[in-house]
Amino acid sequence: MQETRLDTARIRAARRVIDPTFLDTPLYRCEALEPDLGCAVSIKLETANPVRSFKARGTELVAGLLADKGSRAVVCASAGNLGQALAWSGRGRGLDVTVVASRFAPAAKLDRIRALDARLELVDGDFDMARERAAAIARNDGIRLVEDSLDIETCEGAATIGLELVDTVPPFDAVLIALGGGALATGVGHVMKALAPEVEVICVQPLGAPAMTHSWRQRRVVTTDSTNTIADGVAGRCPIPAVLDDLLLVADDAVLVQESSIIAGMRMLLDHAGLVVEPSAALGIAAILEDRDRFAGRHVVTIVCGSNVDVDAYHRWVGAAPIHKV
Repeated sequence: MQETRLDTARIRAARRVIDPTFLDTPLYRCEALEPDLGCAVSIKLETANPVRSFKARGTELVAGLLADKGSRAVVCASAGNLGQALAWSGRGRGLDVTVVASRFAPAAKLDRIRALDARLELVDGDFDMARERAAAIARNDGIRLVEDSLDIETCEGAATIGLELVDTVPPFDAVLIALGGGALATGVGHVMKALAPEVEVICVQPLGAPAMTHSWRQRRVVTTDSTNTIADGVAGRCPIPAVLDDLLLVADDAVLVQESSIIAGMRMLLDHAGLVVEPSAALGIAAILEDRDRFAGRHVVTIVCGSNVDVDAYHRWVGAAPIHKV
């Protein structure tokens, strides 16, 4: 394969740096989902950890490197999950962590960032505005800016999920990956192409936040003026060129799904798998719901990437969302 920014040897080495709490997460076939989906479905569960998402695989690498260099402070922009993960990883290594987020981010995510002793600064805008403010803080204070998906550690940390997937017995045919900034998709995709190239890598994004998918399809950066999705964890407007370059090398497809399918996926994961997940984590199920014929008779892995969801919003979505055939 052509070269991405990622390196398989570094990804293997990353497992020695990441706290074992975040490694070797559950992977299991969920037969209860299969009658409604028409295919074999395995779940890679990235929520059973202290920050309830996959993000700490990357922040463990970042924080470890900074601590080794004697750094004392770090800042990031976050839709919520990266901020929690960096706060957790930084706290354990004596780093002062500042997180910039939208004040419209889910309250549960913001509260958890504060509880992990990070300084939280809120902006009156979306995630991309938070990125601009975090960059300004880094410049003014002379501290490290962590940029999710651009910083290779965030991608290679996520890629350790791929190492765990390729050891799966029996093997699977496709992996469905939530697509936002691209760290998860490029990380897992890199490992699949390097070690299991027969596996189809399918990225899934909401129709209301399509920038990276449009960019992948047109092979150039495409930005949007706004986003409109409940899947806040993947709601970016401005793809990073270097990340798109990697995605173009490792993704076999990028698809967009409707909000109704995301909600139906959340409901299915609750009813049939006993999992409370945030909208981004249901994107893989949504993709199957919208194209059952594509996946019929195949074995598909979906990465359940986060469960940090506002309880009241969750009840509004899931309580009013009967499972339906799209």
